[in-house]
Amino acid sequence: MDAMTPEAARNAAAKTRPSREEAEAAVRTLISWAGDDPAREGLLDTPKRVVKAYEEWFAGYSQDPLKALGKTFEDVQGYEDMVMLTNIDVESHCEHHLAPIMGVAHIAYVPSGAVVGISKIARVVEIFSKRMQTQETMTAQIADALNEAMQPRGVAVFIDAKHQCMTTRGVHHPNVSTITSSFTGEFKDDRDLRERFMQMVQRG
Repeated sequence: MDAMTPEAARNAAAKTRPSREEAEAAVRTLISWAGDDPAREGLLDTPKRVVKAYEEWFAGYSQDPLKALGKTFEDVQGYEDMVMLTNIDVESHCEHHLAPIMGVAHIAYVPSGAVVGISKIARVVEIFSKRMQTQETMTAQIADALNEAMQPRGVAVFIDAKHQCMTTRGVHHPNVSTITSSFTGEFKDDRDLRERFMQMVQRG
């Protein structure tokens, strides 16, 4: 049997999604398991708040990054060099502990005749980050989406982030950053272009 694609798995999960009431009941169970009383005054509305927060933190499951990239612009007066965005905020949650991942993404592409609105690139980062993630997967997903939607001559993605699963639990190393990158097309083949991208990352 063929393995289910990530998109198919998300669609299947959506069909069996618990109700809001069931989600709130699950939060109450976790509060009890942690050792507190979910009926205590200060915790009475916590399940509602947690479920509402989950809707925001994981809104990316209901959004399509390819649609976000949608419209491209052909009239660029022959521009053929790198287009780069630096310091795009990354706010995600690791899929192993649901602990926050906080950092920045630097993204560039070399157009093949069309460009996309720069806000759309930041939107793609937001869509993929608002899912339960590993940083490695998120980095590849962003690069793949840009390649599929725009067919550029190359894409570069560089993410620098700190994982709360390392800072607040486990090994407790608050100053460790995780760095991931993905280079496609000309960024992969052209060392000078890749180095220019990295120099601009350092400036950013």
